[in-house]
Amino acid sequence: MGNYLCSYPLKVEGEDLGEITLMRNREFTHAELDLFQNLLCTLRYPLKNATLYHKALKMAATDELTQTLNRVSFNDTVKHEMNWAKLNSAHLSVIFLDIDYFKAINDQYGHDCGDSTLVAVAKLIKENLRKNDTVFRFGGEEFVILINQMSLKNAELLAKRIRSEIERNILVYDKKPIKVTASLGVSTLRSDDSFDAFIKRADHAMYKAKANGRNQVVLTD
Repeated sequence: MGNYLCSYPLKVEGEDLGEITLMRNREFTHAELDLFQNLLCTLRYPLKNATLYHKALKMAATDELTQTLNRVSFNDTVKHEMNWAKLNSAHLSVIFLDIDYFKAINDQYGHDCGDSTLVAVAKLIKENLRKNDTVFRFGGEEFVILINQMSLKNAELLAKRIRSEIERNILVYDKKPIKVTASLGVSTLRSDDSFDAFIKRADHAMYKAKANGRNQVVLTD
């Protein structure tokens, strides 16, 4: 580790972008310090623009209400993980989740209650996932969970745990208890799967769960 260091805060129009620290084992000259200062002056605005661009990309890919990823980022993310799983002969599973009778919740208690339900369900899902798992709000009351390196059997156990947690945690809205349940379909990647085949199996399994009476988990055939 060097004995001499100099640090420069990166601020633009009052916004703190971070700090750059330079370190070496001999003292910096005044000419070098002036050069560093001038270089950093030219970097500040490009760094700010890059930060704003990154934030814009993140916002475009994130569902504002539930703070999950949205459908915009779904296809690219799933295709990337499918390619990785096939190259590495790894498991990749997906869970489709649909909140039961969501329209009735909206109709009976109002759309604010519906929004609270979506937020609560998204939170429960995220609390049961590992760091590298991904959840998307797929549209309306439907979520998709992408699970890396997990077999169909273990994905089924995860889906059952999520279903149970949703049923067990009674939502309270405006001092009224709201019972929420969900139907889930589970699929795992096959070596010859296309994107559509992989996703449609889980989607069909979810609809089978709803057709069979809801509040249950169904595996793909």
